[in-house]
Amino acid sequence: MFENINKQMTMDWQSYISELQESPWQIITLVIDIILVCMLIYGFAKLTKKSRVWQLIKGIAFLVVAMLLSNVLKLRILNFILTSFMTYGVIALVVIFQPELRRALEQLGSSTFTKMFGIEKSLRDKTKEDIYKVVIAVVELAKTKTGALIVFERDIKLQDIIETGVEMDSSISPQVLVNIFVPNTPLHDGAVIISNNKITSAACILPLTDEKQIARGLGTRHRAAIGISKESDAIAVVVSEETGKISIAKDGTLIADVKEDALKRILIKHLVVARFGTDEQVDKISKIKGKMADRRAKIIKKKSKGDNKEI
Repeated sequence: MFENINKQMTMDWQSYISELQESPWQIITLVIDIILVCMLIYGFAKLTKKSRVWQLIKGIAFLVVAMLLSNVLKLRILNFILTSFMTYGVIALVVIFQPELRRALEQLGSSTFTKMFGIEKSLRDKTKEDIYKVVIAVVELAKTKTGALIVFERDIKLQDIIETGVEMDSSISPQVLVNIFVPNTPLHDGAVIISNNKITSAACILPLTDEKQIARGLGTRHRAAIGISKESDAIAVVVSEETGKISIAKDGTLIADVKEDALKRILIKHLVVARFGTDEQVDKISKIKGKMADRRAKIIKKKSKGDNKEI
């Protein structure tokens, strides 16, 4: 059976090469074909890596290698067993892993499937969404007067601060942030660092400011927020445990008693607009890029027409 498959593949490959030699333009379709196959393999591996199917794939790869070796070494009995298993085992695998296969098929065309190939929304929009999620969590913490300290990393990296805490590497969600700061839990005491649109670390230790001009009513969290904003370009959001008021520290300055709408505006201004520009600026850039692409297309058409006339 294996020899017949090998012969058939050899014949198909030889005929394909002969077709490429007769029509070199088919190289373009070959490149597209290879790119699509690589995307499918990458997407399938990314989709199955965190499921039971990944262990199955490794097992199948082992069996295929064993089957090839048994054929090369002329181990006929072992080769017959492995070949028979590969023939009928596919049906058994479909039955065993039916839920995983159904879930994968359901994701075709969905947003999850587009994420599988890295086709996600722009970083600008994602940063905006993350800010809204943080604001929701901060407002909830303020209602219950739960102390919290959240630091947004910007251009200056905070790796030394991140290493003082517990690694999280979690997606940003209001539920996760609220749960982190629940009193008497392992991670509630310290700061949460948000970096690269993720909750990178929790229970981090921040440097405290030693300025004597700061009001005596401010606690350790506020002093830590001012300290990190003074030593870096990070922005820190604080929820007071005593009053439930929200404050923002930036460039060594503390803005106290910030309301929800103001909190959104400040964070979007310094984390989105400062980095990506306003909506109008983004639209202008996209229009300019579109016009440049149209001009390039027109130039290419003119050149191609000129070449045809010469011919």
